[in-house]
Formats: sequence, C-alpha cells, structure tokens
Amino acid sequence: MQHLPDIHRMASNARSAPVVVVGAGMAGLTTALMLAEAGCRVTVVEKSARPGGKLRELGVGGQMIDSGPTVFTMRWVFEAIFASVGERLADHVRLTKADILARHSWQDGSTFDLHADVEQTADAVGRFAGADEALGYRAFCGRTAEVFASLNQSFMENPAPSPIGLALSAGVGGLAALSRIKPFTSLWNVVGDYFRDPRLRQLFGRYATYCGSSPFSAPGPLMLIAQVEQMGVWLVEGGMARLADAFEGLAIARGVEFVYGADVAKVSVRDHRATGVELASGQKLPAEAVVFNGDPAAIFSGLLGEAARSAVPAWRPADRSLSALTWSVHGQARGFPLSRHTVFFSKDYKREFEDLLGHGQLPQDPTIYVCAQDRDTTDEHAAPGTERLFLLVNAPAQADSRTLSKTEIASCEKRVTARLEQAGLTLSVSPENRVVTTPSDFNTLFPGTGGALYGRSSHGWAASFQRPGSRTRIKGLYLAGGAVHPGPGLPMAALSGRHAATAILRDLASTVSFHPMAMPGGMSTRSAATDSAH
Repeated sequence: MQHLPDIHRMASNARSAPVVVVGAGMAGLTTALMLAEAGCRVTVVEKSARPGGKLRELGVGGQMIDSGPTVFTMRWVFEAIFASVGERLADHVRLTKADILARHSWQDGSTFDLHADVEQTADAVGRFAGADEALGYRAFCGRTAEVFASLNQSFMENPAPSPIGLALSAGVGGLAALSRIKPFTSLWNVVGDYFRDPRLRQLFGRYATYCGSSPFSAPGPLMLIAQVEQMGVWLVEGGMARLADAFEGLAIARGVEFVYGADVAKVSVRDHRATGVELASGQKLPAEAVVFNGDPAAIFSGLLGEAARSAVPAWRPADRSLSALTWSVHGQARGFPLSRHTVFFSKDYKREFEDLLGHGQLPQDPTIYVCAQDRDTTDEHAAPGTERLFLLVNAPAQADSRTLSKTEIASCEKRVTARLEQAGLTLSVSPENRVVTTPSDFNTLFPGTGGALYGRSSHGWAASFQRPGSRTRIKGLYLAGGAVHPGPGLPMAALSGRHAATAILRDLASTVSFHPMAMPGGMSTRSAATDSAH
C-alpha cells in the first residue's frame, strides 16, 4: 500500500476553511473526502442527480447498467485513500479479482484470452502465435514492469512532474531505465519490437485508447498499462457506481454537503484570487478554495466566467482525445462466448484511426468493446435470459462544431451489428431496452469538451507533461479530474483529487496560523477567530 501525506498532521496547521468542489466525479469525491477529514467545511456542487461523473450508470429496461468506466485497477490507490481517512476499502466496496482480463476476437475467426497470470498468458500466446511470440510476451512483461517502476513515483505520484525533474530524480542508474521506456517512439512501434503477429500488436497497441489516443501517435511509456492490468483487474459487486456511493457516504459522514441538480455559472474572482462560486440560480457560495472537477476546457472557453478564463492554458480542438458512441442495452446475447470484457477488432487498425483523427468521422470498420456486466470473467456460455450489456466504439470529439447525423449513427450501428454477427454474436434487444449516447450527449454532460472523454490526447512525448496540475494561475482555484495530471482513468482521477487536496491544505497552512482541535473522525482545526466567537 502506498503512503499518503498525513492529512491530520497537515490539518494541525490549518483551519476549518470553506471549500467548494465543483463536480462529484471520482476526483471531486476524493478531494472532498480528504479535505473534510482534515477539518475543512466542504460543499460539493454537482449538476446531475447523483455522484460519479463519468462513472455513471443508466437505467435501461428496469436494470442499472454501467455506462462509463468498466475496469477497476490500481486497487492500492483507493486503499491508501480510504486508509488516510481511517477506513478500509474492503468494508465499503466488495471486489473480486478477474482471472481473464479480456477476450479478443479478430475477423479471421481467431480469439485470444489475456489472463492476469503472466505464465498462463505466455502459454496461451505460444499456442496462439508460436514460441517466438511467447518469448516476446515475456520480454514485453519485463519491460512494462520496469516502465511502471520508473514512472509510478516519479510521474504519477508526483503532483508536478517535468522532463528535467524526471531525469534528475532518476539519478545515474535511473537514466538508463528511463531511456528504455521509449518516450520518443510510438506505442505501435514499441509493441512491434516484441510482437511480429499483427493480432498481438493490435491487442497491446490498443492500450493507447485507454486515454483516448491513437497507438500510432501515443508514446511508448503507455505500455505500463499492461503492467497495471497484470497487477489486478477487479470486478465491483453491484456495479462500478458503488465506488462513488462509498466515497459519497464517507464524505457525508464527515460533514460534506452535496448539492445536486445545481449548475455553477461562474467562479468568483477578486484580486486574482478565487473567492467562491455563483450558481445558475444566483446563489453565491463563498470559499477560500474552489476545486473544479471537470475538463479545463470548460474554464478556458469561458463557461465558468470570464474572470476564470486565464486560470489555465488553452489547447486546440485538434489536441483533444477521442469521444465515443455507446449503447447501453438490456437484452439477449447468443452465440459468441462473451467474457466480462470482450474486444472485437477491426481488420485495419491504421485505417480506423485515420477515419477518426484524419477524417473526423466514425470508422468504417470500428473496433467494438463489449462489457457483459452480468458475467464474471470465466463464463463460457451465454447467460440465461436477458443481460446487461455496454457497447462502445471510438468517435471523433467534434460535437461542438459538427454533430453526427442520425444517418451516420444508424450506419455505424449496422456495421457494429454486422461485425458482431460475423464473430457469431447475435444480440436481441427491443427499442425500449437500449440507450444510445453520442459525442453530442457527452459534450452536454461535460461542457467545453466537444465530447472528448479524456482531456488532451496523449500524442507525442510531451503530451503527458502538458496536462495542467492541481494549482492554476488563479490563487485559490484548483483542478482535479481525468483531464489533469496524472491523466484519465479512475485511479488517475483519484490521484489527481489527492494532489488537489494536498495542495489546498499546504496552501492554507502557509497563509494562515491555526491551532488544532480534536474532532470526531480525526484531528480537525479551527481558526482562533472562529474559536473566540463561541
């Protein structure tokens, strides 16, 4: 388990400061929970009716279906956050470790299961593609482990990494390791160093899409995602949204106030310092710190007021990550033996990304991800009756400039259906038991993004260092979420929330003199001025 800064010790130099968190996504929930534990008075403002942000579930056919992130990894990140507030993750969320990470299907009829166990997968690779590919897989695993070890503390755990700082922290011996992570080589080419079989190259190159990027442009270090998955993919009992519920419950127990169904019209700024937020209703919430748990694109596009626009640098729409077209359905799946996570690959991966990023259109031959939420990862047979399914294909993030037409969406759906039937999978779903979410819908859910789901794309070696950190150019205004450092995904968003909470506590402690008071749930604080009023 990783060790976090002692927030109770930090709180001994802080006061019960009012903080407003805009957005109840995973990062916002983490920030709110840690700040409340430290004694801050936290209000979370969320425009939807429940917590979770992109960690959302949709009601379809009387069932709740995970319709956002479906993979839970880096369990230790959440265990450490829970431990920092005196709780155990296992007491609040029930997790089961997956044996099969994902099942994969190609148009030549071949299939392959990626296992959590390296040796089991290596044996499967040997049977699938030959002994040389099995050796390549073992070498790939060794390198991904090295990449993860090189970047976990120095980059992901570092609230403000830089290329120079990364090199300096590595030391003489570490520089050799850093050179082997191939930052200037595309993930596609790095994967090609280990695998000659085009199917395996496609499988491991797909990790670039975990951050909404192309494997032909994303840098080699993204191979570390393979190591993260080998360290454990977990199934959340009751669905992924139970994680958000757990965070919300712990935060409420520590005094956090959640305001749902409320839009923030602007961040109030005076003398180049954030002083609170103003809701669309006209209500004003003063604060000594404001945390924006959303895409920074909403700030620099002026959606949180003109005064806040200068807080973060702008980036071009061309720098956005991918969006998605998804189907949340409740129906029957027959034929192909789905696992919990199944990927149906396109025939020409390069053409797929040329369609997405070069032509700004839905792929003519898309790769399709299917999450069969009612199956564990060992199921070989179709579930009886109906089941919950979530289907996703990548889409361009241009919803603020060009909306996909109904004809384009219907045409893509036909291609998806045909591809699945080619693999032997037949879906029987009535119209009332399906919900389609388009890039335009995602742009509405996450304003200013054009539908991009991962902030900036991770294209080029410098992209990861160009994501903003928790502090902004405006004092008292902080960022958290998958669009800021260290990047997209549930554990990364949680880390960003931890970075934001730590930055706020340190900044408060550096500007005001406080003294500690014992409070239920841990050491809390109040200012002398507050004490004298009671």
